[in-house]
Formats: sequence, structure tokens, C-alpha cells
Amino acid sequence: MEWNKSIPWNKSIPQNKDIPWKKDNPRTVGIGIQDFAKVVTNNCFYVDKTDFIREWWESRDDVTLITRPRRFGKTLTMSMLEQFFSVAYAGKGEIFEGLSIWKDEAYRALQGTYPVLSVSFARVKEANFPDARAMLCDILRSLYSSHYYLRSSEVLSDLDREYFDRVMKPEVNNADATSALYHLSEYMCRYYGKKVIILLDEYDTPMHEAYVGGYWDELVTFSRSLFNATFKTNPFMERAVMTGITRVSRESMFSDLNNLKVVTVTSGEYGDCFGFTEAEVFAALDEFGLSDRREEVKQWYDGFVFGNHTDIYNPWSIINFLDTGSARAYWVNTSSNSLAGKLIREGSPKLKTVMEGLLQGRTFRTLLDEQVVFSELNQGEEAVWSLLLASGYLKALKAEFNTECLQMEYELKLTNLEVRIMFLHIIRGWFGGCRAEHNAFLKALLSDDLEGMNVYMNEVSGEMFSSFDTGKKPSAKAQPERFYHGFVLGLLAELQNRYIVTSNRESGLGRYDIMLEPKKEGDIAFVIEFKVVGEKPKETLEDGVRSALQQIEEKQYETALLSRGIAPGRIRKYGFAFEGSSVLIGRG
Repeated sequence: MEWNKSIPWNKSIPQNKDIPWKKDNPRTVGIGIQDFAKVVTNNCFYVDKTDFIREWWESRDDVTLITRPRRFGKTLTMSMLEQFFSVAYAGKGEIFEGLSIWKDEAYRALQGTYPVLSVSFARVKEANFPDARAMLCDILRSLYSSHYYLRSSEVLSDLDREYFDRVMKPEVNNADATSALYHLSEYMCRYYGKKVIILLDEYDTPMHEAYVGGYWDELVTFSRSLFNATFKTNPFMERAVMTGITRVSRESMFSDLNNLKVVTVTSGEYGDCFGFTEAEVFAALDEFGLSDRREEVKQWYDGFVFGNHTDIYNPWSIINFLDTGSARAYWVNTSSNSLAGKLIREGSPKLKTVMEGLLQGRTFRTLLDEQVVFSELNQGEEAVWSLLLASGYLKALKAEFNTECLQMEYELKLTNLEVRIMFLHIIRGWFGGCRAEHNAFLKALLSDDLEGMNVYMNEVSGEMFSSFDTGKKPSAKAQPERFYHGFVLGLLAELQNRYIVTSNRESGLGRYDIMLEPKKEGDIAFVIEFKVVGEKPKETLEDGVRSALQQIEEKQYETALLSRGIAPGRIRKYGFAFEGSSVLIGRG
């Protein structure tokens, strides 16, 4: 067996010989390991990304913010940077032996020569600001504890020691807490006689939680002061790297940082440093005896685009696939997707219609700014698409400057099959409180049980109207509009294997509300029209049903189905009338 010499071989590591589809003695697949040295010294599967060290160092940027989707190797990269540069790893260059960066003598001399301050905000997932602040202060306190040797050093004055002790206390005030990284880098600079490299991983995790938890403004005030002191007015900092999922708007978080280099998913820098290229994935499949699964893996996990680099694969899912040999949704189940689901569920009818198209493989064009303005997420679609693009749920097929609007315009598409499955799962979750009734309604619909349709739809609508509405004072029309577009996505999630589900498309002389076109020849097709009643005096639900059915006939909505060869006798037409959360369904 010819071993990959880029990875040190450790004979004590079991080699999974009991798994018949793996080759003899491939590297071990380690799941969830985020310590760089642990990965490379234990013969774990690793794709060499150490060229990032050279690319970043030679960029000479003061503060670099790199945004990538979750589980794309950001934390492992930060661990790699720390272990390469930190004086704590001086004399431990064997970690990098055989890797790309170690071939360069100049970089071998650089290893272990800088004090490094490494911190992560990954744990800050609290429901309210006091708890989030307490967690942030606990992280800072732990950092000071790990560098407690500084307190007894002669480089600290008595006043410095007093400040050190204040940070170590649970009741630390805001001024001391937000200056903590600044002063610790100062103490380390004095102690080592060299400026400090600062690494901040998952800087935006607290911000996502703050938006969901409703304490955004309080957290922004605290974080802005912390970032300003650490990265803007810090003469003791050599360079810094920040990582996260989103580029939080400069206005809300980085207004004072004019030394910030931002690298988003559409930027040219570091395009192949996070995630696996197709060549790297196919080489891994060869190593693990899975060469015949290339197309399957490509369909599931390919599709990410970083700058000019296309065909980037999700590393978390690839690693899990190598471990199990089974293609399934790994990445989408690694953490909560609640924010994405909430934004789509509570979004406008237009947003839901776009999502319907995305789930069916279509693309759409939109103007957007890659800066995520959290305060605008519930005010318009642009901020939502920005968040979904940064999170990796969407990929940008094209990005070009619109000279009329003076803004970037993007052509977006769902990233891959794994992401599509995630959204279908989220949509099913919307009906979690009434899943049985929703499924019973679909069964009644398919069997032409009009009485059952009315019973079950009233139970579903009563449960779901409030969660699909975000307006403080929704109009009688706005509520059903939001509901029925969410209802369409629910149909799409449950009936995707049997029907092509579309809404608000042209057919005949107008635009129908919902159409279900069967994929199997001989199955029944459906046309559904919605009407809201109550705006006219003495208007009843029965009036609404008659009006809906009349519109289907007058506008000849079945035209699109007839043109596809579906006989009139196989087209069912239903009118849905809404009054508040009450529904009446009639058949034409």
C-alpha cells in the first residue's frame, strides 16, 4: 500500500477494516474534530488547505473578515493559524511536515514566532441579552485565566493587575469587558516583545441569536465597543482574522473599522481554501473505494460557488459520506435552521412564490447587498436573500452591477439537493402542530372527499393563520394571502413526487392561484382559486366559493392543463373562501 505521505501515519489508530466497502487502510475519518494537530497527527482524513496561511499572510491585510457557511472548515482553519503562528507551538513544526506550507523555507522559519490571541463566540446562543453578556464575559474571563502567567509578570503594573482582576470577576462592567481583548493583547505584546495576532471565530453567532431573541440593539452596542477597541484602536495588534457566516452591516457593527478587509462568498480571495474542490472530492472517493459514486455525490453536495471557484463541495457532508458510504442530508441537520424557516414562513406572498420556484429548480434575479442588515430582515425580501446566500442555502450563478439601479444584481438558485431537502423539511415543520389534519386534508383532496376537505382545512387554517402572519394589524386580505402561499409550499413538500405544484401563473385569460399537474399519466389534475369575503356588505362564504369557481371558468384556467394533454374530465376545480380563519371549500 502506498501511503499518502502528506499525512503522518499513526499505527495506533484503527483503520476500519471491518467496513467491507472501504479500501485496505485508508485514512481514518474523524467526525467533528476541530483541532488541527489532532486531525493531522492521528492520520485522520484531511485535505491540505495550508496554502491559506501563505495567501493570507502575503495579503498584508490588517483585519480580515471571512464569511463562509457553517461547517465549511472555518474553525479548523483558525486552529491551523493558531498552531502555525503561536509561540505556544514553537518547536512543534512537525505538525506541518509534509503539508504544502512546510515546503517553503521562509514559512518554516515563521512557524511559532508570534503571540496569538484566539477566541471563539460559538457558545453564545442565549435567549436574552443578560445571559448573552454573561456568556461573553465568561469567554473573556476564561481567556484571561489561560494567560494568567501574565498577572505575575513584571511587565504588568499594579494598575494592570487591578484591571486583570476586574475582568476575572463575574460582575465585570461594560467598559472593562469591551476593553478586555485590547488590554490582553497589550500585556502579551509587552511580555513577548512582539505584536499579537488576534483570531476571532464565529463572531456573528451572538448576533443571529440576538435577532431571534429580540435583543439585537443591546448586543450591537456591546459588540461595537468590543470590536472597535480590539481591532480599530489597537496598536498592539499585528494582524487579525475574523470568521462568521454573515457580513453584518458596517453601519450596525463596524462603523468605526476602516481597516477591515471583507471576504464574502462572492469575493475572489480564498475561493478554494474553504470547502472541497471537485478534484479533492473525487480523489477522496478514489481513496475510499467509492469512485463509482461520483455523480451521486455531485448531485447531493456540489454547487457552492465562492468567487470564481465553482463546484465547491460541502466538506462536512463529504466527510460523513466517506464515513458511512450513504448519501443523505448531513449538513442541514448540524444546527438549527430556525431563522431561515421563520423568515420564509412569515415572509410576503411574493417571497413564498419565489421559494416555490426555487424548490422546483428555477432561478431568480434580484438586487441585493451582501451586507446582512438584521433590522431589515422583516421589512423586505432583499435582506432575506442576502442571509440565505451567505448561509450557503443559495448560490450566485451570476453577479453583475446594475447600472440603472447602481446596485449588484444576482441570479440565485438553491445550492444542491441537500439544501432542497432541508427546505422541504422546514416547510413540513410549519404544519407540525396540525400535521395529522394537514395530511388528512391532502388525502381528502386526492379522493374528492369534499366534506373531509372542509373539516380538515378549517382545523389547519385555525392553527396556522397566526404563524403565517407577521403584520401587527393584518388586513382581512393579507392574512389569507400569507396563509395560502404557505399552504402552496406545504402542498409542494408533501406532493412533490406525484405533482408539479405551481401558483400565480398565467393560464387562459388570467393567473390562477394554485395548479397541481400530475406527473403520472391518468392521475387527476387540480385548479384551486382563493377568495376573501367580508369586505362587501352581507357577503358570505358561499358567495366567495361561487365567485372563485366562476373566475376559474371565466378565465379558463384549465387551458395550461388541456394544452398538456390532460382531458377535461380529469381536471377538478375547487373554490376556497376565507373569512378570518374560517374556510369554505366548494367544487365546480
